[in-house]
Amino acid sequence: MNIGKMLWAIGGVLLVGLLSSLFILRNQEGETGVDIVAVNTAVKAAEAHWEEITRGDLNRWKVALAASGGKSESGLAARLTLIAGDGRTLYAGEDAALSIHDALRNGDTVADITVGGVPAGKLIMASRAAEKEKEKAARRELYAALAVSWMVCAALCAAYLLYLHRSVIRPFNKLQSFAQQVARGNLDLPLAMDRNRLFGAFTESFDLMREELAAARESEYRANLSKKELVASLSHDIKTPVASIKAVTELMLLSPKEDRMRKRLEAVLSKAEQIDGLVTNLFHATLEELEQLKVVPTEEYSGVLGRILGNACYGYDIRIDVIPECMLMMDVLRMQQVVDNLLANAGKYAGTPVEATFAAAGDYLVMRIEDKGEGVPKSDLPLLFNKFYRGSNSAGHGGSGLGLYLSRSFMRRMEGDLVCYNTRGGFAAELRLKLV
Repeated sequence: MNIGKMLWAIGGVLLVGLLSSLFILRNQEGETGVDIVAVNTAVKAAEAHWEEITRGDLNRWKVALAASGGKSESGLAARLTLIAGDGRTLYAGEDAALSIHDALRNGDTVADITVGGVPAGKLIMASRAAEKEKEKAARRELYAALAVSWMVCAALCAAYLLYLHRSVIRPFNKLQSFAQQVARGNLDLPLAMDRNRLFGAFTESFDLMREELAAARESEYRANLSKKELVASLSHDIKTPVASIKAVTELMLLSPKEDRMRKRLEAVLSKAEQIDGLVTNLFHATLEELEQLKVVPTEEYSGVLGRILGNACYGYDIRIDVIPECMLMMDVLRMQQVVDNLLANAGKYAGTPVEATFAAAGDYLVMRIEDKGEGVPKSDLPLLFNKFYRGSNSAGHGGSGLGLYLSRSFMRRMEGDLVCYNTRGGFAAELRLKLV
């Protein structure tokens, strides 16, 4: 799941919502104009009491105006001006214009007063400029509050998504990579976990599963090894009495008394030799069984080494140098096993960053894998490639002592070689790959 795409999507939705809200408020603002109801109310009241108004009696008109408008006597009347047909000003409120000219300049509303179907005068209603300014200020505050609310909402959504990414998505991505390594048989690398997070106990259970699988694999290996050792031991023990039978039979054949006896002794010797051959084959097959893994070298482009290192470097801090472009003889599957084993050893015994460098040397491309650990004791160096040998620093570390033995066997069967040695700053393994 891509957290960046999710954040962009939520940001887009919030932006559309903000713009829609501003558009609706803008339209509502455009709809606020002349108060038609108030104008009609004032005109009807003036027409009903026009004769009284022309005589200067304004009391009943103001009362009717207040009763019709639902406001105080002076509220609506303060914004009105009444002008007779001959141009006389009959009434002018405190906030009203004094003439039609002033009204037009201020943008006030001018309406006709008709009595009996005949135009009798004009009514001017002052515009609500101050009120409009207050409304605009209030709307500006509303816009600001709305924008802040949407931004806070966006920030909360982003924070929640980041929380989900850190607490759920990223741990599951780690579990996916961890499961791939377990499927490939890499059970030495623990799963990093944080018990304080939501899935801490869940990831801990996966790591316990890894440990149980590693223990089960080790038990299975030891059981198989015990069986092979038992077969080798029995094969060796059987050869001793068979050798005695052969020796006695050969001795008896030196002085046979009759042909019948000779034929029987020859038959016994033949069967003894057959048994000896079968036991010898069984003995050798048991000891050499691990060397019979199939290796099929083919011509491969050197770029495949980058993929092999990339597949093997899960959980390891490794710097990979530029790989020269060339063609090599290798079995990609066996090469992956060799690199996996070398990096696993570096992580197990050194626990430091690892560097992979490349250089041409005659008919070979040399890939050098070096760690920054303490190296191997000098007394162990000549024995590293012995079958089932484990060094003096292997206490507390799992293993069978076959990794380097098999790795060198694979390399030599790919027309290359594997050498290991201590350096000034750690331990290095050189893989020599045959150039085509």
